[in-house]
This record gives sequence, C-alpha cells and structure tokens, in this order.
Amino acid sequence: MKLVVGLGNPGSEYENTRHNTGRILVHIIEKKFEGQKIKFITPDTFMNNSGKAVAPLIKSKKDLNTLIVIYDDVDLPLGKIKISYDRSSGGHNGLESIIKKLKSREFVRIRIGIAPTTPSGKIKKPKGEEAMLKFLLGAYKEKELLELKKLSKTVAEAVETIFSESKEKAMSVFN
Repeated sequence: MKLVVGLGNPGSEYENTRHNTGRILVHIIEKKFEGQKIKFITPDTFMNNSGKAVAPLIKSKKDLNTLIVIYDDVDLPLGKIKISYDRSSGGHNGLESIIKKLKSREFVRIRIGIAPTTPSGKIKKPKGEEAMLKFLLGAYKEKELLELKKLSKTVAEAVETIFSESKEKAMSVFN
C-alpha cells in the first residue's frame, strides 16, 4: 500500500494555519487519486507526535519505499516545493517524531514552502521562537490559500511521478 501523510494538527482552530500545510494539501490532492491504491492520512495526533500515527502503518523496509510525507517548510518561499529523501528532520518536530518512531530517515518528503518573501524574492523568516510559533500557528490569508490550491497540482504530479516512475525522477523534475 502506498501511503501519503500530510502533517499538521487536528482541530478546527488549526485548520488553515501554516503548520497545517501538509494536511491542507493532502485533503486537496487525495481527490485526484480516487480509485488508486494510495492511502492518504492526516494524523489525528498533534504535529510533535506524528510518528505515533505513522509507525503502525509501516511494517517493513519495503513499506518505507512507499511512504511520502508532506509538510510545511519555513526555509522555502510560499509556493515552492522541494522533494528530498533520507535527510534529517531539519528541526521540524513532526518529521523528527516520524524518523524516531520508524528508526529510519529512508523515506520521501515533499517540503512545502510557507515563508513570505521580499519583493526581490528573499525569504522573510520570523525572528525568535515566539514570533516563529505565532507565524506557524497563524492562519493563511485568502491569497495564500489560493497559492496553495495552485501548488496542489504540482504536488499531485510529484506524488504521481514518485509512485509511477521514481523519487529520483521526481527530484530532477520538481526540485
């Protein structure tokens, strides 16, 4: 079974927040894959415990090869994606939880940019822990949600490429 996991927090108060980007995109793209043998999940655990929801679904090394985790990345500009494999969590607590519970980093991730940019394209990351938390748990503006909806087509194509061809092909096309 192919598995696509969208990270975020459960509950209506987190519904359209930046930290729920993985959940938002999984809900949009899963409709495009109806009838295919792909399971889409959005864990009902909080972000920092995502591994608890994912680990029971991954029984073997072979299962790791069919896992894609989609999540927010404050180091990428809004509207950009980056596909990676066998990398560290980069400080993302949800991803760190999955790595620890699976005892492996050998799975594909699709990082979704959430950072605002300056007119010249430079990333404007919030400074300080409190400002970062406020940003991550802040709701998307309508314009930003439209950007995510547009991006969902690219994310769906990336998922399709990973499963039908290879992660290497997807990285060469989408990164």
